[in-house]
Formats: sequence, C-alpha cells, structure tokens
Amino acid sequence: MMETKNLENDVQQNLIYEGKAKKLFTIPGDEKNIRLEFKDSLTAFNAQKLGSFKDKGAVNRDIASFVFKYLRGKNILSHWVRDEDRTVMIVKKVGIIPLEVVVRNVLAGSTAQKLGIAEGTVMKRPLVEFYFKKDELQDPFVSDDQVLMLELATEKEIKQLKDMALMINSELIQMFLDIGIRLIDFKVEFGRDEHGKIILADEITPDCCRLWDIETNEKMDKDRFRRDLGKIEESYNEILNRLRNRITLN
Repeated sequence: MMETKNLENDVQQNLIYEGKAKKLFTIPGDEKNIRLEFKDSLTAFNAQKLGSFKDKGAVNRDIASFVFKYLRGKNILSHWVRDEDRTVMIVKKVGIIPLEVVVRNVLAGSTAQKLGIAEGTVMKRPLVEFYFKKDELQDPFVSDDQVLMLELATEKEIKQLKDMALMINSELIQMFLDIGIRLIDFKVEFGRDEHGKIILADEITPDCCRLWDIETNEKMDKDRFRRDLGKIEESYNEILNRLRNRITLN
C-alpha cells in the first residue's frame, strides 16, 4: 500500500498541466513523450457547469485511443503512442497550436442559433472554423487573417490545418456511419512535433463531437450534459461498445 501511494505521489509531482478533462505529466527519463490522463469530470459553458460520472476517464481514453488507431490505419498521424493503466495514454510531446479547429457537417447548438438556421440543417459542404484557445476570452472565433495577425500559424499551416481537419472528417464520417451514428460536428487540436511536423493531438471523444443516432436522432454526446437530457454515461458507453463490436482496426 505504501509503495502504491509513493508511486502516485511521484506521478503527481510530475504534473505539468491540468485542464477541465485531462492532466499532463512528464515522464522521468523520457524527453520525447508525456503522460496524458483522462479525468472523470464533465464541464460545459466554459466550465460554468460541472459534473462527472464514474469511469468517464476510462471510457474517453478508450474511445480516443480507438479513434487514433483507426485514423492511423488511414495514414493520419496523431500524438498517440500507447495506452497505460485504465485512464492514461502515452503521447508524443508536441507544441500545441493554440487553435481549436472545428468542422461542421450539420448545423447544431449555438452556431445554428447564431445564424438563425434550424438545428439539423445539413451543410452543402463541411464548414471549417478556427477558435483561439484562450479560456479567459472564452475561446473566441478567429478568421484566417486574425490567425496570421496573432502569429498562431502561417498561411501554409492554415491551409494544412484545414486540409487535415477535412481528411479527418471524411474518415470519421464513415467510421461513425458504420456504427449507426451521424457525425454532426467535432473539434480537434494539432501540435508541432520535434521536427516541426503538424500532427493530430488532444482527443476525439463525445466530449468534443456531436454524435446523433442515425435511426432515432438521439444525441449521444456531451449535449446530453449541456441540455440536461440524462443518460450521459449510457451514451458514452454505447459509443465505445459500438466501436469495439462493429469496427475492425487495421
């Protein structure tokens, strides 16, 4: 028991960042990778609404790992290296580009309200948007020119981020269709590796995707928490079970 407690204390001392849903730790003796731990917490509206459910961290870790492995089979590289324990993955150390890249296939949520278009309206083509990762500013929308002005990415990198997000979108649309789910929209983040190469980072889970059941249009993502729809834990577990039971990884 004492050895286990000491090990946990050692890990906590290596904490370098704690966000709303994840923690990052250095790995002693490993300069290329870091330890990413998924928490059980649920947050919405810039952490103004808080919640959790048992084993959420383990479920999201497994979903994120599954998606990263799936995309790797489609030649889309990510920071994922391997899984550890129940809630941890080892990932490549990257310099995160402070942009949330959002891809919308169907209008939903605040974007539908802002534009005065009915939720569920299918886009003629995917919409790609950038949001500046700045909690104190509530992650505002930024245009391409604003990204350049803030020196967050070059013109070449802006195009690369959009192209990569659209490639990911195409692959995820098919993956989710294969398990009876529509990919409404999602958020991804990217980072530069030690060679300056841009790769997929962070996570892809129901925390950062809108996912609707094809047959019922039932929401199966964090909107269930945002909108007090209940059955949050059941929906997250259902997504994981469908992925495991219906998709074969290469």
